[in-house]
Amino acid sequence: MNFPSLFSPLQIGPYHLKHRVMLAPLTRMRAARPSLAPRPLNAEYYAQRATPGGLLIAEASPVMASGFGNPGVPGIYSEQQIAGWREVVDAVHAKGGIIFLQLWHVGRVSHSSLQPGGVLPVAPSAVAIPAELKTSTADGQVVSYETPRALETSEIPGIVEAYRQGAANALKAGFDGVEIHGANGYLIEQFLQSHTNLRTDQYGGSIENRTRFLMEVTKAVIEVWGADRVGVRLSPYGVANGSGEADPMPLYSHAITSLDPLGLAYLHFIEPRSSGTGRAEVNHQNVPSAMVLFRPLWRGTLITAGGFSGEAANAAIAEGHADAIAFGRIFISNPDLPRRLAHGFPLTPYNRATFYGGDAAGYTDYPEHSELEKV
Repeated sequence: MNFPSLFSPLQIGPYHLKHRVMLAPLTRMRAARPSLAPRPLNAEYYAQRATPGGLLIAEASPVMASGFGNPGVPGIYSEQQIAGWREVVDAVHAKGGIIFLQLWHVGRVSHSSLQPGGVLPVAPSAVAIPAELKTSTADGQVVSYETPRALETSEIPGIVEAYRQGAANALKAGFDGVEIHGANGYLIEQFLQSHTNLRTDQYGGSIENRTRFLMEVTKAVIEVWGADRVGVRLSPYGVANGSGEADPMPLYSHAITSLDPLGLAYLHFIEPRSSGTGRAEVNHQNVPSAMVLFRPLWRGTLITAGGFSGEAANAAIAEGHADAIAFGRIFISNPDLPRRLAHGFPLTPYNRATFYGGDAAGYTDYPEHSELEKV
């Protein structure tokens, strides 16, 4: 019997993928300022990683000005940003690639210096991220997170509408689909988890109520795109940005079984072992596997990410735990990653110091394997 592998074809929504090596959505903080629009350098970066029939998930992009938690992150709420993203999309399409955009609101994972008017970040409840975790102000000072302002019930439909408009803007920019960022301790996950959601209205309390915001956002985005071009990313058992549910199984089982009938393009997990890897090298030990635990609840296409080697990725697919693997850090330093994995070529190590901000260094200057051979 032939088991599927990283290089078996895969159907995702209307798209026929030629392989299952995907680019994970990666914050790189290299947008133009002050417009926060993608620029030609960003188009070059994504085009380098595009392959015929390969899926790239572009970096998380705030759907509104209050959704930022980092400087230099591209948005998807202005005409300038739409135009910048259109250049990225055109460059990827010219290589035969497929590209989705990740829609984002960070909620409390921000600082007033990054907020319009210098106001406090918003969240489901006024619960601060633990003081031992630090953030940066707009001018680069390292500080503790502030206590966010709890959203009024009347404000929540406006944020759902911002996701809908962000989805419409992504469609206008020419993307092939969108992914909703419901992971890593950002706004949607803040609504989901009991320690960050202390609300007593219809968005708080029971698991069904805490899942309401995720479902409203997802359905709003589906109205723009159709379900088969919308994905959702979740991080059960994750600990990034002060997240973490005491008992994730009931919460995430409900969320996944609620999403399952919608007919989404895919569900995308971050494996617990790699939660928070944007900040430091971590490999959490003795943690569950999201793909193994929740696969039985999900009938559709499942993508997972989290420090996979080519061998481990092939095993996960062959064993039926996932349909595709999204690669992050090693896709940064290996723009031709699908080809390297297919042929067993060595991988170039990444430089964590150049992950965030800066220019071409550590972004578009990593060579392909053929160029390495000439050195």
